[in-house]
Amino acid sequence: MNANTIIWTYTDEAPMLATYSFLPIVTAFSGKAGIKVVVKDISLAGRIIAAFPECLKPEQRQADDLAELGKTCLTPEANLIKLPNISASVPQMKAAIKELQAQGYALPDYVDEPANDAQKDAKARYDRIKGSAVNPVIREGNSDRRAPRSVKDYARANPHKMGAWSADSKAHVSSMTGGDFFGNEQSVTVPAATTASIEFVGADGATKVMKDGIKVGAGDIIDGTFMSTAALVSFLEGQVAEARAMGVLFSIHMKATMMKVSDPIIFGHAVKAFFKPVFTKHAPALAKAGVDVNNGFGDLVAKIASLPAAERDAIEADIKAVMAAGPAIAMVDSDKGITNLHVPSDVIIDASMPAMIREGGRMWNAQGKTQDAKCVIPDRAYAGVYEAVFEDCKAHGAYDPRTMGSVPNVGLMAQKAEEYGSHDKTFELKAAGTMRLVDASGAVLMQHAVQAGDIWRACVTTDAAIKDWVKLAVTRARASGLPAVFWLDAKRPHDAQLIKKVQAYLPQHDTKGLEFHTMDPKSACAFSLKRIRQGLDTISCTGNVMRDYLTDLFPILELGTSAKMLSIVPLMAGGGLFETGAGGTAPRHIQQFMQEGSLRWDSLGEFMALGASFEHMALVTGSTRAKAMAEAMDWAVSQYLINNKAPQRKVGDLDNRGSHFYVAMYWAQALAKQSTDPALAKAFAGLAADLTANEATIVAELNGAQGQSVDLGGYFHPDCAKADAALRPSSTLNAILKGQTAVATA
Repeated sequence: MNANTIIWTYTDEAPMLATYSFLPIVTAFSGKAGIKVVVKDISLAGRIIAAFPECLKPEQRQADDLAELGKTCLTPEANLIKLPNISASVPQMKAAIKELQAQGYALPDYVDEPANDAQKDAKARYDRIKGSAVNPVIREGNSDRRAPRSVKDYARANPHKMGAWSADSKAHVSSMTGGDFFGNEQSVTVPAATTASIEFVGADGATKVMKDGIKVGAGDIIDGTFMSTAALVSFLEGQVAEARAMGVLFSIHMKATMMKVSDPIIFGHAVKAFFKPVFTKHAPALAKAGVDVNNGFGDLVAKIASLPAAERDAIEADIKAVMAAGPAIAMVDSDKGITNLHVPSDVIIDASMPAMIREGGRMWNAQGKTQDAKCVIPDRAYAGVYEAVFEDCKAHGAYDPRTMGSVPNVGLMAQKAEEYGSHDKTFELKAAGTMRLVDASGAVLMQHAVQAGDIWRACVTTDAAIKDWVKLAVTRARASGLPAVFWLDAKRPHDAQLIKKVQAYLPQHDTKGLEFHTMDPKSACAFSLKRIRQGLDTISCTGNVMRDYLTDLFPILELGTSAKMLSIVPLMAGGGLFETGAGGTAPRHIQQFMQEGSLRWDSLGEFMALGASFEHMALVTGSTRAKAMAEAMDWAVSQYLINNKAPQRKVGDLDNRGSHFYVAMYWAQALAKQSTDPALAKAFAGLAADLTANEATIVAELNGAQGQSVDLGGYFHPDCAKADAALRPSSTLNAILKGQTAVATA
């Protein structure tokens, strides 16, 4: 890999479809500038295929592109455009495996309870692919996410709909007051490099090593904590009763993709708490059916179909009785009867909470109407952020996108910082005893008395990542002139350690004239919200999990979507990672495309990331061509917004493919007019003329392809020829791009 190469990631669902349409444009344009674009497959299906080479025919095998990218991101030449990918829940994993098997891939099944070594090995490989498995590998830098000025200006001029709030809204957040991860956390800064182990000491005194070989460097922070299942169950059952008494919707909000070990377990307890009479009365039958509540209520619905009619009917009758007795439950899809408890990956907190805030504190009920909701967020560590928003909206009403300020984020995420609950240091305990962290000398760093069923986790946040985070915070504060707030709670052990680091590292930088604060998350949110209502911007400096939450929360309120954020990760080795937004993979968009042939996915995130990628290349290499490509893309994005060429909702109007054409036309026009690189301008003159002259024909061909179902040959793993034909239906545009093979010469 060299510094004149851009890596484009092939991912999943809507951004994957958009790649079929947009990547040929990127490749053609970049090629004329002498810049190479290579594609790496980090899709869920691609990662599954790469994990089982010995099971597949030679022509079916593919390289482990994710592992390769992990190495690339440790080099100064790295220049990577990262599109959103599926962070797979177990149901998604099983669906992808089933599809690949149907396509002739001899993959093993995902077995929940493996009975032999082969099944255990297969499950272990699949589990490494589950959840947020991509980001920890490639995010070798901290995060800089913000709304570009052109995007913010457009949102102010074209405000999205915001639901009204009332002072007497019953919407509220409910969290545990004890026994949660926050309450049980212990954290230490390790003075010297060591290799730590996680041990479980049983009631009989026997010690079992749960995880060894944990590398901890001098100055690194290591945490340990647990969620008490007894406290959790008591809390959840109380919330169900309270929702019933208040007449509000019951909803739970988790991060079962990023927290792929811990949060599905917590989600399962919520399902059991809501349907407690069903699980109490029918436990043997549900066990016989193989119901796994960690996969959601939907797993129960699916599994009981295999039971004898009498047993199934009895269970279904009791389910109806629970639903009738209330409380009403929030719905993901009222028309299809998909509840908030159906699938853990359907109610990801960073998307579900902003959506209900935009609806005035309401979620959808079974009748397809909005209703005030109880938002159950069991662990209290970050729940206060949403409490602050609720309190602010009840006091002052909904936010106004025409006037509100912005909250850009500097996020601590490098080197797997704060990967809580998503890795091999999280355990659901099978018996009572003591969990402890021990260093190489045998000294106990921390320990917890635990009970069977408790969820214990540990995490390392490296000193190098923290130093880089503080440096990035100063850099952004200096560049923007904005106040920066570290969202850290002195009452939380992990944050207390981070506060010491921030206080030590800030003075190492020139902060003259800059404004920094340190506040607990709820206070920091309230401070930022007050400024938002004044039209002022405030930088949020947060840990990894909070970064994930805030870079959905504020953009959804400000811009209508988090997909419009510019997301830059300056890699610690000197390279650049450019993420295309925090908007997820939009499964409903690919479903609509397959049904109606219209793709609503907005590729604005890809456009901005591509521009930032060229800009980084220009800075690193001094290339005037890369600089010209970046400047031209910036102009194209502004024209895209000004002329409203984003995908439309109505079938037959401009969709994702049409928006790609317009960005290509604007980009070519800008390149043909620019003077940064005259030879490049000359090379693009013909392309700009061809695209401009054929605008009406191309748009008619693209829009005319809509309105009918599309066979992609697969959902997780489409047939490339079918997908290419479906996403590139304009023969005129294809012919114009095909002719762009000559590289500009001086």
